[in-house]
Amino acid sequence: MAEIGKGVTAGKLAINVQKRLTRAQEKVLQKLGKADETRDVVFEEMVANFNKQMGEGTKLQKDLKAYLAAVKTMHDASRRLQDCLADMYEPDWFGKEEMDALAEDTDTMWLDYHQSITDKSLQDMDMYLSQFPDIKARIAKRDRKLVDFDSARHHFTSLQKGKKKDEAKIAKAEEDLGRAQKIFEELNVELQDELPALWDRRVGVYVNTFQSLAGHQEKFHKEMSKLSENLNDIMTKLEEQRQINEGANHNESASSAPKRSAPPPGPPPSRPPPRMTPSPNQQQQNVSPFEDEPSVHDTNTDSTTTTLQSAVTNGSDGELPPGFLYKVKAVHDYAATDGDELELKMGDVVLVLAFDNPDEQDDGWLMGLKESHWFQKKDISAKGVFPENFTQRV
Repeated sequence: MAEIGKGVTAGKLAINVQKRLTRAQEKVLQKLGKADETRDVVFEEMVANFNKQMGEGTKLQKDLKAYLAAVKTMHDASRRLQDCLADMYEPDWFGKEEMDALAEDTDTMWLDYHQSITDKSLQDMDMYLSQFPDIKARIAKRDRKLVDFDSARHHFTSLQKGKKKDEAKIAKAEEDLGRAQKIFEELNVELQDELPALWDRRVGVYVNTFQSLAGHQEKFHKEMSKLSENLNDIMTKLEEQRQINEGANHNESASSAPKRSAPPPGPPPSRPPPRMTPSPNQQQQNVSPFEDEPSVHDTNTDSTTTTLQSAVTNGSDGELPPGFLYKVKAVHDYAATDGDELELKMGDVVLVLAFDNPDEQDDGWLMGLKESHWFQKKDISAKGVFPENFTQRV
């Protein structure tokens, strides 16, 4: 007989079609209540547990794959971030070699973490789920053989109850019934042994899967924590290097800034012409008839002289107020050219102060406050700098 397909002959095909028709007919009769249906409540509960276990395992496998995909994504993001840092990190910065080594170690840690989860957790789950398709197929086969067994039993019973008994048909039906029962019971016994054992193994599988995952996570995060501390140390020292360089640059700029130069002193003050002393005869000739009364001119001259002497010597002969270094007196006039400078008039007495920051003192310049201002207001807000060569110590 010609083959219909590879490994399938027309006879086998006809037998398979006949079996399907018989099973369909038997199920219709069972639903209509015209044929008894064999039920096994215990086995049905086992099958329900099996389907639940297979669904949970499939979901866990799917979620593990999603977790691994996320780890892969994080690895790629970490690598790009490390590459970006390496590209920006200049060779003369602190820890350039350490930074490159840290980037390599970080990449290796991600690779090991991904591979460990794949080898231990995911592959174990794949192996665990690989047995479910075969068991599922045998459960389906067991259900078909149960229908065949019910159909053979019904056929044998109907022949026995028939009015015309054909012993040959009855014997053949009894033989078919025995064969169907044997096939069904063999499958049924195997599944009744395997399904409870498989149901109990799920706990161990879940424990091993998540213990392994937790162990790999703990190791990974511990090692990554060390690398993160190293990165933080490198960044801290880089910041310290930046501050040191910034301070050095500031000092260089401060030292290279132009210093205030003391102006050359003006011409020395000119002395007044010497007063001539008249002879006694001249004094007598120049005596006014009103000599008993002082002249207005002489009175004003003496008053002016007294006032000038008082202004020059006022406060100069007293003790030095606290906080001041010494006194100087202006021997030339000085016109201030900047807001922080002190304008001097010849004869001004100045109380010299120390600079708040000695580095700010330029050569040839002093900081001070006019003594007259100090005795009037008792504050140093009017202090200023002035050229030292315009004064002399008193």
